[in-house]
Formats: sequence, C-alpha cells, structure tokens
Amino acid sequence: MYNEQYFLDKSISCFEEIVSFRRTIHKNPELSFCEVETTNFILEKLNEFGIVGEKAISSVNCYKNEKVGVIAKIGKGANCIALRADIDALPIDEETGLEFHSNNIGKMHACGHDFHTAILLGTAKILKEIEDDLKGTVLLIFQPAEEYLPGGAKIILDEGLLQKYKPKAIFGQHINPEVPVGSFSYKSGPIMASTDELHITITGKSSHAGQPQLGSDVILAAASLVQFYQNIVTKFKNPLEQAVISITSLQAGNATNVYPDKASLLGTMRTYNQNLRNELKEIIKTKSKLVVEQYNCSIDINVVEGYPPVINSEQTTNFLTKIITNTFNANAILYAEPKMWAEDFAYYSQIAPSTFYFLGVNDMKNTFYPLHSSKLNPSEEALKYGVAIFTNLAYHFLL
Repeated sequence: MYNEQYFLDKSISCFEEIVSFRRTIHKNPELSFCEVETTNFILEKLNEFGIVGEKAISSVNCYKNEKVGVIAKIGKGANCIALRADIDALPIDEETGLEFHSNNIGKMHACGHDFHTAILLGTAKILKEIEDDLKGTVLLIFQPAEEYLPGGAKIILDEGLLQKYKPKAIFGQHINPEVPVGSFSYKSGPIMASTDELHITITGKSSHAGQPQLGSDVILAAASLVQFYQNIVTKFKNPLEQAVISITSLQAGNATNVYPDKASLLGTMRTYNQNLRNELKEIIKTKSKLVVEQYNCSIDINVVEGYPPVINSEQTTNFLTKIITNTFNANAILYAEPKMWAEDFAYYSQIAPSTFYFLGVNDMKNTFYPLHSSKLNPSEEALKYGVAIFTNLAYHFLL
C-alpha cells in the first residue's frame, strides 16, 4: 500500500519531465477540434509509458475530420475513477516573451490547458509504474474542444465512449492564477455557471438622419433592449438567485447621416440554477419582441445553448479534501467563490459524482495576469502539486 507522501515524492522526482511535457504542448497550441498534433504527442508519451490510448472523437467540426483527444486506461476491474484534462488552446497572440512561447501565430495556451495535459501525462506515468497494485481502473480523458461549443465533453458522452467504464467518480482540475502555488480552491455544490450565447438581429426601416419619422430606429430599439436585459436580472428573478445577462457587442450603421435598417447584438447569459436558466431564456424570447415593437422594428433571436452549470458532488468533494489534507495539510485548501465562468466538465458531473477544483499557479512574485490573457505565465512549480493530488485521488479512491 502506498501513502500520500509516496505520490508526492514521485511527483517531485518526475518534475523536470512534466515541465518538458508542458513546454512542448505550450509551444504547439491547437484550437478546438484541431488538436491533431497534440493528440499524437499524448499518444506517443502514453506509448512510452506502456499505456495504450485510443483517439476519442471525430465530428463535422474536426480538422480534416481527423479524430482528436485520447481515452486511455490503467489497471482493470469495474471499480473505476476518471481523471480529465482539456487539451485545446485559444485564438490569442502570445505576448509572454517566454523562450518556449507559441510557434503558432494567433494561437496560445492562455487558459492553462497545457498544464492540465502535462499533469495528466505525469499522473499516467506514475500510476502505470504501480498498475499491478491498483484496485481497479483509472480512466484518463484527454479531452478536446473545451473552449468551443458544443464542447468535447458532450461529444465524448454522446458517442458513448465512457459507457463501458461507468466511472464511480470523475475529477478535473483547472489552473487559477488568482490562487497561490501550493493551494487548492474549491467547494461543493455549484462552482461554475451555465452559459448560453445570445445572437440577436433587429430589423427596421432605414431613413435620413434628419427625418427619423420616416424610418424606424434600430439603434434606439437595441439600446432599449440592452437596458431591458439588465432589468430582467433585477426584476424578473429572486434576488437570492445569481444570474447575469451581458451584451458584449452591438453593431449598427456606418454613416453619420443615415439611420441603418439593421442592428446586431451578441451576448451571454449565465446562472447556476437550471430552472432559472430556462425561465430567463423564455423571458428573452417572448418579451424582447415587445420591446423592439415599440420602435416599429422586428427581431430575430437565436439562443445557442451552451454548457450546464458545474455542480460539485459533496461525496467526491469531501474525498478531495481528505486527500489534500493528508498530502499537504488543511491550510492548502481555500474556499472557492463560485465563478460565472463556464466549463464543459459540467456534462461529466451529470453522469457520475464529480468534483472540479482549482490549482494555484501564482508564485506571488511576478505580475499577475488572469486566464485568457496574452501574457498569462503560470508558475510551473504548480505542476508537481497537480500531479501529486491526481495520483493520490486515483490510487486511494480505488482502495
């Protein structure tokens, strides 16, 4: 039997190799559904460890219709735990100045998925060495396309890739530059929000700017609609329930003396409550029409359904607390205030008890840059902490 210190020591001894995984992945970022070379790199490393992996998904979104992502397992038996890492990058020009900065212009691992993938590879290496002592199966999910709807997690589940394993618990971790290195931040219950995209077109009648009475003002209608959406979250829901409706783009017209005939709006709606989510969508669809009709305009609304909220199971969250406390101490655990971010890990939490937690990557020495920043530069010291917890979770859950 192996104790928590054993896996911490192994994580430290493998640290340089895990760093090399991370840097290779960081230098070669690929966008959602295009992670072909990342997939090949993962398979190559797993093969070196003696682990057989299979490519995960193909879809109409995938680059040249190639399969991307990897599913692999260590051990055997019906007792199964799954560990998940996302592998895609973002369409961002890197500005870190790092020696191992992105080789792919306009693409960057600005959300830490290079960390997540390297941590799961390091976890795989260590667990493979003690495979005969595992009391069940560790399922490794190197998931593509977390950043782009419909999300790789949904496709993996829709294609039935986890059905034969039936994991009894699923864990995922995500770097957080707001949290110090050596700390972990999480809570049971809702921790990340659902997300739905709003695509709206308002249509009216164009006119001369000096004769507004001869047309219908789509810009005024759009402005009223934006204000109405802010009223929704204050007047149409219980104030104890959290929700946000954000209009992030409003485009209309291109001249100073012409009222345009069309305005386009983009935005997002987020909440932790699935019932409230449905209610807000219905209000947007039905009442938006009444708002713009005041200005003799018509409206087309497309609500693109995104990820559901991430709900951490009390069972698996308590187990995580036990593992972190035994590996480090209780001071390594920080309460996570729920974020209005979104994560397709939510789909896993619908099929098995699951916990999604944050790994601290802030060395508290350098300038802080948030997730999705072109200057994000997490401390690589966090890699050993991530591997130590993933390996301990897997081994001890199966006992």
